[in-house]
Amino acid sequence: EHGHVEEILHFGVSAHGGKVLVFPHDGSHSVNMRVLFEELHLRGHTVTVIRAADSWYISETSSHYSTVTVNVSGGGNEEFFHHFVSEVIKIKRSKGSAWARFALDMELKDKFFELHKQICEVVVYMFENRELMKSFQEAKYDVVLTDPANGGGVLLAHYLGLPLVFNARWTVHGEAHFAIAPSPLSYVPLPPSELTDQKTFLERVKNMAFYTMRMHLYKQIVGPHYSALTNRYFGSDVGYFSLFQAADLWLMRVDFVFEFPRPTMPNVVYMGGFQCKPAKPLPQNLEEFVQSSGEHGVIIMSLGTLIAELPHDLADEIAAAFAKLPQKVIWRYKGSRPSTLGHNTLLVDWMPQNDLLGHPNIKLFISHGGTNGIYEAIYHGVPIVGIPFVFDQADNLSRLRAKGVANVLDISDLDKKIFLEAIQDVLNEPSYTINMQRLASLHKDQPMKPLDRALFSIEFVMRHRGAAHLRTESYRMPWYSYYSVDVLLFLLAVALLSALFFIGLIWFCLRLCFKRKQKSD
Repeated sequence: EHGHVEEILHFGVSAHGGKVLVFPHDGSHSVNMRVLFEELHLRGHTVTVIRAADSWYISETSSHYSTVTVNVSGGGNEEFFHHFVSEVIKIKRSKGSAWARFALDMELKDKFFELHKQICEVVVYMFENRELMKSFQEAKYDVVLTDPANGGGVLLAHYLGLPLVFNARWTVHGEAHFAIAPSPLSYVPLPPSELTDQKTFLERVKNMAFYTMRMHLYKQIVGPHYSALTNRYFGSDVGYFSLFQAADLWLMRVDFVFEFPRPTMPNVVYMGGFQCKPAKPLPQNLEEFVQSSGEHGVIIMSLGTLIAELPHDLADEIAAAFAKLPQKVIWRYKGSRPSTLGHNTLLVDWMPQNDLLGHPNIKLFISHGGTNGIYEAIYHGVPIVGIPFVFDQADNLSRLRAKGVANVLDISDLDKKIFLEAIQDVLNEPSYTINMQRLASLHKDQPMKPLDRALFSIEFVMRHRGAAHLRTESYRMPWYSYYSVDVLLFLLAVALLSALFFIGLIWFCLRLCFKRKQKSD
């Protein structure tokens, strides 16, 4: 009978659909979030997405979801990030001073400080809008789905008393594992340190120093904003980060063919590569171009949405290197046509990246190291030449380099000769392709597809109104209890008192014997 009730509960949510409230993180993060809420819609669930009026990636109308537009800026500042990337390229290529790079990093810090401030303004706008909050409560949502790279969805879920599911790789405090799972710094590298899980003594020192500095930086950037909000709405006894740690389920956008082995937790579900799927047929013009490559095959290059164009001289160097190759090249590039562009190179504004990577004629992927592209390359077994620019890109590519599937270049040294040598190295050395095809085989050899696992997990939380049985409460412990410092001090005190007692006892016995000897004399 109990099993029959469980079966009804299971099919109740699946058949009639639940209600999902989504608070995404704007920019490229929302691309993979869209995969989840579009699939939720296809499975019969009602999806409502909260967006700021100046949202960068999230359109106000869609056949897959309804939106609640908050008339406050949500920190969607595409122009700033394009400017930032351009400045990074200039400084690196000109071998600019450390001071110039530091000043740029401080500008980025200020921008993230402002972004989290604007997220908090969105939250305040919602909390103070009684009609909006009443509509949320009356809608009887089953779960809040959010990306913890900002804290808006976390605060909203706590305010509404709803189960909370993360689509995560980062939180406001950095890499997500470090918020929820034991993370020994001796062998767990902190992204974006570009370290591996096998470190020398000096690398372990670097990892520890990197961790200490980054955590301090993150708290400086986000702490004042979210602390003020939790004090205002939930009381001074609630730490803002404890609300993140109390999430029911963490859908982690990593796979252990990419991530280094490390401790994890029962409520962490791995869905790395969930956006990947088999290739669809290419548009006719692209298919004809790809087929024209013959036995040499095709190289594709895409540097993401933030790097739509490059300095003219750098674009010319890249185009000149391509022109020397027997392969055909498809280059996603929105800048002006390089003067050195060869007949073998096709410039496009947009490319069906997944479908191209899955084509049997594709030999190499030239990438900036964005997470989505990396997993598509792993899924289809295509080796990489990496050109990282900003954020976690260098760290992502360093992991692939450690696994022998990528040759990584520094933008500060990039010219025609170096670029051409890197491409030829990956094309001519079979180990890159063999290793990547091995990763593809490992990645696909799972009992359940990552996307299906993610959707099952969200529906699980909806069916059971949370996943408290999977969630540790260790985050509520003070640090000295978590690390058993109090227990160690207690045991040391007991040992010390025991030693003093025995020393005192021996001293007393010796003194007694000495006195008896004196009397006998």
